[in-house]
Amino acid sequence: MTTHTTHTTQSDSAPQGSYQQDGQSPLLEIKDLQIAFRSTTGMVPAVRGASLTVYPGQSVAIVGESGSGKSTVANAVIGLLPGTGRVTGGSILFKGEDIAQAPAKRMVQLRGSQIGLVPQDPMSSLNPVWSIGFQVREALRANGLAGVADDRLARIAAERAAGSEGEAPAEGAEGETPVEDEAPTEGETPAEGPRRIPVAEQVALLLEEAGLPDAARRARQYPHEFSGGMRQRALIAIGLAARPDLLIADEPTSALDVTVQRRILDHLGTQVRELGTAMLFITHDLGLAAERAEHIVVMHRGRVVESGPSLEVLQDPRHPYTQRLVRAAPSLASARIEAAHAAGVEIAEDEIGVHGDSQDADEILRVEHLTKVFDIRGAKGGDKTLKAVDDVSFTVRRGTTTALVGESGSGKSTVANIILNLIDPTEGKVFHRGVDLSTLGRAELFDLRRRMQPVFQNPYGSLDPMYSIYRVIEEPLRVHRIGSAQERKDRVAELLDMVALPRSVMRRYPNELSGGQRQRVAIARALALKPEIVVLDEAVSALDVLVQAQILRLLANLQGELDLTYLFITHDLAVVRQVADDVVVMEHGRLVEAGHTEEIFTSPRQDYTRELIEAVPGAGIELYSAESS
Repeated sequence: MTTHTTHTTQSDSAPQGSYQQDGQSPLLEIKDLQIAFRSTTGMVPAVRGASLTVYPGQSVAIVGESGSGKSTVANAVIGLLPGTGRVTGGSILFKGEDIAQAPAKRMVQLRGSQIGLVPQDPMSSLNPVWSIGFQVREALRANGLAGVADDRLARIAAERAAGSEGEAPAEGAEGETPVEDEAPTEGETPAEGPRRIPVAEQVALLLEEAGLPDAARRARQYPHEFSGGMRQRALIAIGLAARPDLLIADEPTSALDVTVQRRILDHLGTQVRELGTAMLFITHDLGLAAERAEHIVVMHRGRVVESGPSLEVLQDPRHPYTQRLVRAAPSLASARIEAAHAAGVEIAEDEIGVHGDSQDADEILRVEHLTKVFDIRGAKGGDKTLKAVDDVSFTVRRGTTTALVGESGSGKSTVANIILNLIDPTEGKVFHRGVDLSTLGRAELFDLRRRMQPVFQNPYGSLDPMYSIYRVIEEPLRVHRIGSAQERKDRVAELLDMVALPRSVMRRYPNELSGGQRQRVAIARALALKPEIVVLDEAVSALDVLVQAQILRLLANLQGELDLTYLFITHDLAVVRQVADDVVVMEHGRLVEAGHTEEIFTSPRQDYTRELIEAVPGAGIELYSAESS
């Protein structure tokens, strides 16, 4: 089949988001969509005339920063706009039917059966008091498919049955009722006939199809017993349970490590191809969009500003906003690193000490044979231990950035907490300027707190919502009895200037600020005591690409001005490539590799390090740079 693509910007005459395919009608066609939210001051527009098209089996990514309207468009398609949201204009044609103003009953019929959803946050999207299997079964029951297998599941079930004749059926765990023993409820079909299978088997097959091993046992577990990746796979199973024609995936892996993210997206991609499902992918990760989508739609302030084939848009963007977005995106491709310099995301090498004097910089922090074992009390009295950190040693040089990288559970945050003296090591020592921290008395430890300050991952959770911004930043000064009230006020004003926030925010509260502004406040608070070392624990992972670039530039500038030392904890190796002088790689609590950044990225010695690097979305794709335009 011949495919004709168009690369359009907002000013072009072709419809925004157009993608023509010979011989096929669009599955989803959004035309001049307008969405507004009711507020006390009237209707506030969120989407302003957006248009895009998705054909059967096609993958389309909507990209843009937070607040661009991309998730609002997706929610409108599936009929899940918040209570104050309204479609005020335009149309949403699904299989030729305009569902923009469809009644709730019609949207219930479409939702799940023809339009599936994989939401962003698996922990809040899964019911904590229902087992995973029950929640998959509910998705089947709601669509009248419980016990009814499609050709794909029926074939797999028949193969399993042929291979397991004579085997005794597995029993549920003690105190649990297997799903197949539960009486059918309204909407379920009894397990009989050539295309009928037991509901429990159907649930297990769907979970296994989504990549969950030992699915029959996992179906009896609850969301809190799953890792983040496993919860995301469960949501994928639910989203595809009724075999929808369109799957909306809203930032489905944004909170996951790159290796887990890659495995899940590889599996999801295979599934939707085999099922012939079209996918509307919502993300702010341009590398992910380049790898996973055939077509990309760029949104900015509620408008589609550019669209076209993914690589064409990302390698040759025409709209200034798209160019800025691509330049700011962290990437491992060499051209992107140069583009980051050109865009001002990084500062000059002599400011952050990438070469030259930094190699001989003074040692400010040394970790020796660090080990941390946690005692875990079992529900039935069976106590266990977990070795979170296992014999880790490394040094940090003054005025440089050392990145501590690894997947979730690798022990990197535990190491940071030990360095900050928030928890005690089981074995090993931490030295600051040659002084063993375990020998410090109470007064000396209090003084150490001034020298080492943290910036945490979540700018929404790390600031007290009841404190004004002034009080948030002023609190460490007050706790350490520094200055008079007026001197502290002057210092807060100076810190706000440092992080490029207007002094007027002193009177505001955290809920009145954006994520990027809150993280600037967190940085200002960390700098209040003039520390030598700042520990940044996933400090930019919750931010979209443009805000992330601004924060990275701010951190680099502050490091150059104040001679700060950073310990940067992250799983994002693309960011590490931009900011770090040295890299320490951890896996399962152990240090597997350490060295200078260039050495680690160009000549990694360990397979695990290579796997981390290769898993970075868009790692091998050279995107647009200012020099190439």
